[in-house]
Amino acid sequence: MKVAIIHDWLVTFAGAEKVLAEIIEVFPQADLFSLVDFLPDKDREKLKGKKAFTSIIQKLPYAKKKYRNYLMLMPFAIEQFDLSKYDLIISSSHAVAKGVITGPDQLHISYVHSPIRYAWDLQHQYLKESKLDRGIKSLLVKKMLKKIRDWDYRTANGVDEFISNSNFIGRRIWKVYRRESTTIYPPVDVSSFILEETKKEDFYLTASRLVPYKKIDLIVEAFSNMPEKKLMVIGDGPDMKKIKQKANSNVEVLGYQEFEVLKSSMQKAKAFVFAAEEDFGITPVEAQACGTPVIAYGKGGALETVRNIDKDSPTGILFEKQTVNSVIDAVNRFEKNQQLFTSANCRENAMRFSPENFRNDLKNHIYKTYNKREGELSK
Repeated sequence: MKVAIIHDWLVTFAGAEKVLAEIIEVFPQADLFSLVDFLPDKDREKLKGKKAFTSIIQKLPYAKKKYRNYLMLMPFAIEQFDLSKYDLIISSSHAVAKGVITGPDQLHISYVHSPIRYAWDLQHQYLKESKLDRGIKSLLVKKMLKKIRDWDYRTANGVDEFISNSNFIGRRIWKVYRRESTTIYPPVDVSSFILEETKKEDFYLTASRLVPYKKIDLIVEAFSNMPEKKLMVIGDGPDMKKIKQKANSNVEVLGYQEFEVLKSSMQKAKAFVFAAEEDFGITPVEAQACGTPVIAYGKGGALETVRNIDKDSPTGILFEKQTVNSVIDAVNRFEKNQQLFTSANCRENAMRFSPENFRNDLKNHIYKTYNKREGELSK
């Protein structure tokens, strides 16, 4: 069968692109399509050297750095791809990729990282963070997002089968599109995070881009109120100044660090602290792959990647609210029950999310769906 893979945009190699790379591993003969393709050569090797067929946005002014400014043009652009010669279309979508046009005899399977966050349930949060929640410009942006929502809902009818990257996103798909989905967790490169079973050192770790929704400032403020406990912060971003202002002497803000430093810190930390509400959340899985338990906010993907203290073979503590007191309480509960968390259990839990498992699950699900559909069409 002829296979086409559709991705929103190729600019950096982040979480969605890691999923794309594994989809290409399963279907190496597939043709690749994307709104824009400015991927550096070093990252293109991870996609088997594939270059994408691109849309009209590729040649528009400042598209390389300002491609998001063409959001209103993206629905039109994605619909211009001619996919009529393909039997199977796989879209890797967190924005508009799922909106490609397909025919009645083609199978379109969409792996959804999330419905368009800034157009649906996270609209108000994004508008506030962008300072677009008031004024004339805000009204124009809200009107634009309304049009995006209408298009996004309508084009869900063109998808034959939805795959979600977590049960949390599966619930979002149902809420937005009223469609069922199958969860296949995204691949995490657990083999690069080596199990460390020696005695942990006396510090906690958090690592992330320093942006508002990651809530690193919340973690820093909580530890600044626990001067006897040491916190290490790895990452850089626009919130760096605010985070440094909240940090007391027991909080070490290291900024961006190379991978080896991050991995070593994850191996040595007594626990990894995570306060964001993520669709899936890769770093808590990476920490567990190192044998390190996780203290995380109990919403979103963390509910599926961390075994709470009330489960068999626990790998962490989940706290209920994104507040300073909730973080402090969770850290204290962790220290009282530290003996329950073993490196072996953490590693075993993380291995559920290996690239090998992802490829096997995706391949089996797609071929099962394709063969079932072929059987129905032949009747």
